[in-house]
Amino acid sequence: MYSPAEAIKLVKDTAFAKFDETVECHVRLGVDPRHADQVVRGATVLPHGTGREVRVVAFAQGEKAEEARQAGADEVGADELAEKIEGGWLDFDVAIATPDMMRVVGKLGRVLGPRGMMPNPKSGTVTDDIGNAVSETKAGKVEYRTDRQGNVHVPIGKVSFEEEKLLDNLLALMDTLQKARPPGAKGRYFLRITLASTMGPGVKVNPLEAVPGL
Repeated sequence: MYSPAEAIKLVKDTAFAKFDETVECHVRLGVDPRHADQVVRGATVLPHGTGREVRVVAFAQGEKAEEARQAGADEVGADELAEKIEGGWLDFDVAIATPDMMRVVGKLGRVLGPRGMMPNPKSGTVTDDIGNAVSETKAGKVEYRTDRQGNVHVPIGKVSFEEEKLLDNLLALMDTLQKARPPGAKGRYFLRITLASTMGPGVKVNPLEAVPGL
């Protein structure tokens, strides 16, 4: 296992693709996602973003719609936006909605649900503060959720990022996951941390050095 800084350097050194690969963090947590109270889910804003342009649609009306536009939402609407998506348009990465719009968004469960794009209060994508939510998402907000094996997969930047920026993003993510530890999780919480570029090998990180205050 390597220190966070050593692991990041190795990931950058072993990236060989001709495109700017994404650096991904894979964390195995000591939780049992079969129990609802042990599902680790949320979102955090990485200090230096993810390096990719995020396309955001916002379900809002009136003043809230204008807030979303001012914050940089790529598409804003209500029933007509829902109809467009039902018709097969999916040229976006994140959907955000005000609570009163969930009556409209609810119809899109079969389309957005399987893609993990359904707005949800736990991830901050159902909120009255829609302007701030759009701004944070465009700036590099990432969502995380344990899969069936208790793994979390989160992008923390691009291979072209400076090592210090990748390190800042990694430590910020680890701090967030530490704070999200469910009360029901017993024993070791961070079982394994691995970094990898899109096409590169996995590099194991020492959890004792990666998690503040562990």
